[in-house]
Amino acid sequence: MSGQAQNVDVLEGQPVLGRALGDDAELRPLEPWQAAEFAGYVNRTRDALKPWIPWAYTIVDEASARAFLQSYADRQAADTGRIFGLYVSGVMQGGVLYRVFNTAQGVCEIGVWLAPEVRGRGLISRACRVLIDWAVDARGMTRVEWQCDPRNASSIAAARRLGLTHEGTHRKAFYLNGEHRDVQVWAIVA
Repeated sequence: MSGQAQNVDVLEGQPVLGRALGDDAELRPLEPWQAAEFAGYVNRTRDALKPWIPWAYTIVDEASARAFLQSYADRQAADTGRIFGLYVSGVMQGGVLYRVFNTAQGVCEIGVWLAPEVRGRGLISRACRVLIDWAVDARGMTRVEWQCDPRNASSIAAARRLGLTHEGTHRKAFYLNGEHRDVQVWAIVA
């Protein structure tokens, strides 16, 4: 185990591994058994997520949340992706993930989402710093990417705070809610 502290907590009788982020915040792996909690989070924050996150449209109940989390459990087993919840005072308030994790190429992509009521506390920056450091230091990634809609000012600000460089914009590269959207690509290299 690395020198980074791991906390062991109990949630509904099940052990949970997590990483303290300070200010009563914690980063925890999300797994299919947490589908009801994840579906509840999506339902509670759907309006804030829908402008930017495709799964805000498709996760509508516990079954769809379980399928989504199972897809990430399968990705984790294949070493091609991972998903984590951001908890504040024990309540899920957002999350981060490796949407892409390609060890052969040494490239991964981080995605994020956060409930409006906890924005502005540095949670995304702290959680992403953990993901970036682990990807580069523990797994040898040479490139960590961040992609976002150019209209998502919060995502762009987070990328800048993390020290990522805007490398370009793919025009009309992403389809969401009946609209072809541009996608900015940000990255940091080891």
